[in-house]
Amino acid sequence: MIIEQTLDILKSRHQSRIENLTLMKVRLGMHLSAVQLSDGSCGVAGNAPGNGQHAPRKKERDFGDFTPNQIRGRKVLDLLETPKQGPIIDTLKIAVLNAISTALLAEADYTVIEDKDPIELLDLTQKRKITMVGAFQSYIRNLSAAGHQLQVLEMNADSMGEDLQKYYVPAHEYPSVIPDSDVVIITGLTLVNQTIDGLLSHITPGTEVVVSGPSANILPEVLFSNGVTIIGATRITDPEILFSTVGEGGSGYHLFRYGARKICVVRG
Repeated sequence: MIIEQTLDILKSRHQSRIENLTLMKVRLGMHLSAVQLSDGSCGVAGNAPGNGQHAPRKKERDFGDFTPNQIRGRKVLDLLETPKQGPIIDTLKIAVLNAISTALLAEADYTVIEDKDPIELLDLTQKRKITMVGAFQSYIRNLSAAGHQLQVLEMNADSMGEDLQKYYVPAHEYPSVIPDSDVVIITGLTLVNQTIDGLLSHITPGTEVVVSGPSANILPEVLFSNGVTIIGATRITDPEILFSTVGEGGSGYHLFRYGARKICVVRG
């Protein structure tokens, strides 16, 4: 699994750096969640869908680890290693990994390109077969207008405007769609909902693969070893604005306008 392997890298290379880190600040917004760790680093992630969870019966109510009022002050490693699952925990894990990775991306010898959207780094001079996982509205409009053969894998067709419905393909059809693509662009939310492993397992050699969005800021090694060529990541520039944006229902485009910059991490 991508997340487990990334955590193994952190523990093997940076154990002393992360073993005493704690969650200092947490904000769970409508679309995004943000954390600040005890070393001051910040991370953000898209919220995992609720997966139709029902309100628990009284005897099922959980007041234990990593439930409301049981998150701040806890050790980061305890969160990353907890066997508990659920939308909140899944999102917080990615936000924490993103926070930890921020400083490491700046310090290590990665190829990082500032203030670029990953789509700007793709070779799109010729018509390509492009598959998107997630309805990036601006990408869909720009790529379709340029004449590329486009398919958009989505769980919900209603997430796309009526004029874009012709590009919709049900998400479960990814095993037959992805292998035939020249370019695959994947939302970072697949890291949160843990579907990215299955998607990357169907990448064929020579395919350009982008993972992009506020959730995609994790250390790149494991993604690169699984076929990803470009990561569209996020650098938080103003923690105070980050938390107010998230808390006021902001989405990724709000974040990039007010408190973050786009960066690209490119496989060498």
